[in-house]
Amino acid sequence: MTAALALAALVTGCASTVETAPARSATEQLLVARAADRAAEALVLPIPAGAKVFVDDSYFRAESAAYAVSAVRGSLSSAGYALSPDKAQADAVLELRAGALSLEQMRRVFGLPEMRIPINGGLNVVALPELSVYSRRDRVGVAEFSGFLYDPENGSPLGAVAPMTGEFRIRSHRLLIIVAWGQQSVEPGERDVGVSWRQF
Repeated sequence: MTAALALAALVTGCASTVETAPARSATEQLLVARAADRAAEALVLPIPAGAKVFVDDSYFRAESAAYAVSAVRGSLSSAGYALSPDKAQADAVLELRAGALSLEQMRRVFGLPEMRIPINGGLNVVALPELSVYSRRDRVGVAEFSGFLYDPENGSPLGAVAPMTGEFRIRSHRLLIIVAWGQQSVEPGERDVGVSWRQF
């Protein structure tokens, strides 16, 4: 009896791990982040370098918006512009807007793709796995944002920023359902100690 109680206590004391299910996987987040970096890296404003710029992101609405805005601010800083903490101290205000900041996925299948077939009049379906000779999957992070500049004192226009676009793609292949090759995921990147920063 004592042994049975001890065994029961041991069993009830076991722990289990619960995994979270975020809206986007780490690979999807990195795809969007890399696309935003590429869109922002060539940003040049139609004002002299050294001017103080206030980045207004009030109308920049998208998932991962904070990262994209930071990428734009970093690009401006690299180009030699000074970031102003508020509009009153700025020489120009850059108002940003997002055209796209998301993911696209495309799959090409030579054979039968994965299908869901209803089996009765209700909501019950049966899932049939992919039966293909060859398939290719593309996952693409897409970023596009633009904006315009105006004088913070009187609101007069100073210029427009053409749409900045960036993509980051990973492609994977599968042959006879089993053999897979190509890039399967995005790597965060490696950093050498001592060279994790650079001086502008």
